[in-house]
Order: sequence, then structure tokens, then C-alpha cells
Amino acid sequence: MDTPNLLGRKPSRNLIYTSLAFAMFFNFIPFGQAIPIPDMVAVVLVFWNAFLPTKVGLMVAWILGIIMDVHSGSLLGQHALAYSVLSYGAISLHRRLLWYSTFSQTIQIVPLFAISMIIIAFIRFISDGGVAPWWYFFRPIFDGFAWIIVSWI
Repeated sequence: MDTPNLLGRKPSRNLIYTSLAFAMFFNFIPFGQAIPIPDMVAVVLVFWNAFLPTKVGLMVAWILGIIMDVHSGSLLGQHALAYSVLSYGAISLHRRLLWYSTFSQTIQIVPLFAISMIIIAFIRFISDGGVAPWWYFFRPIFDGFAWIIVSWI
């Protein structure tokens, strides 16, 4: 079920891929480890997979994950696995999310972000023994706030 926007038209592929590109560029900004920032690629992937699952799917999530792995210098496939699981969850929830308000959607989406974060932290721990900082576990909440902003835009 493709949902039209306010003007009654479906978003074009150019809009979808442009928003994903802007999310990638946002993630490429070197904020450092001092402040927790949301993973905008994950948020935008969940948004498009939840509302237009036929246009953005698991392959796009996997490719964006590989690009994020190469950029961050992490284990190849780490973000790809997390984004693929995240997209699968969003596609599974897409019919349910259409019926709820943005706040209720956020409550249902935050556990998906938590699963994605746990996958990345677990792979990082297994590969090099690195433990995530304490604020890293609050990241799904920041992703939920970003979900509200992305849904509003």
C-alpha cells in the first residue's frame, strides 16, 4: 500500500535517493565521540521502508551499510547487517505504522533502532573487543527524536 503525500502524488525515486544521499552526507560529518548524534541513514531508511517498501528495500539498505562501513573503517558488513535487519523490521511494520500518530510510530520504531545498535555493538565487541561508551545505549532514543523530525518534514 503506497501512501500518497499531501498533494496526492507518490514521491519520486529522485526524492527518495536524494534524501538518502543527504542522510549519508550528514553521517559523514565528523562530530566526534563527544556528543551522541542520531544515525540519519538508519532513520531515513526506516522512513522510506515503512512508507514505501516497494521503492526502497533490503538491497539499498545493504549497499548503504557497506558504504558506511568503508567510511567509518569498521568491519565490512557491520552496518550492512544492521541496516538490513532494520529495514526488514520497518517493512514488516509498514502496514501497522500507517494507522498511528507520529508519537505512537516512534514508540514502535525505537526498538528497531535498539536492535540495530545492539547488532553493531555486538559485532564491534566480537571483532576487536571494543566496548561502546555509556551514551551509545541512549542512541535509539535520539534516533526516535530524529524519526519525529523526519516524519514531520
